[in-house]
Amino acid sequence: MVLHVVASVSWLALMLCLLTLAVTALTTGDADRLRTAYRAMGMLGDALVLPLSLLTFLSGVALGLGTSWGLFRYYWVSTKFWLTLAAMAASVFALTARLHDAVRVVDAHPSGPIPAAALGFIRYNTVIVPAVALSLYLVNVILSVYKPWGRRRAAAAGARQGRIPGAGA
Repeated sequence: MVLHVVASVSWLALMLCLLTLAVTALTTGDADRLRTAYRAMGMLGDALVLPLSLLTFLSGVALGLGTSWGLFRYYWVSTKFWLTLAAMAASVFALTARLHDAVRVVDAHPSGPIPAAALGFIRYNTVIVPAVALSLYLVNVILSVYKPWGRRRAAAAGARQGRIPGAGA
C-alpha cells in the first residue's frame, strides 16, 4: 500500500511540475527560459513518466487483487482502475510525444528567438495534456478518500453466495 501511495503521489507531483513548466513556457517572452522549460520537461518525462505510471498502475492492481476491495467489486475501485489505465496510456504515448516535439523545436533553434510558428500548437498541448492528467489523478484521489457508489451488484451477489473469496457479506 505504501508503494502505491508513494508512486501515485509522485506521479501527481510530476504532472504538477510539468504543468508549471508548460505554463512558464507558454507565458514567457524569454527564449532562453522557454528552451530551459521544454528541455526540463523532456528530461522529467523521459526519466519519470513511464516508471511512475507503470508503478502506480501495477501496485494498484496488486492492491486490488490482494485485498478485500478487489478490482471490480466496488464501483469506485473499478473507476480508478480504468482512469489509471487511461492516464497511463495517455501519459506514456501522448504526453511523452508532445514533450519530445517541444524539445525538437527548441533544439532546432539553439539561440535567438523561437518563432511562434515553429512552436505552433505545441505550446498549448504541453499545457493541456498534463492539466488533463492532473485532473484524472485528482479524481482518483477523491475516489480513494470518499469511496462513493458502494458495491457492484454482481460482486455483492457473489459475496452473499460465497463465490468471491475474501469478500465477506
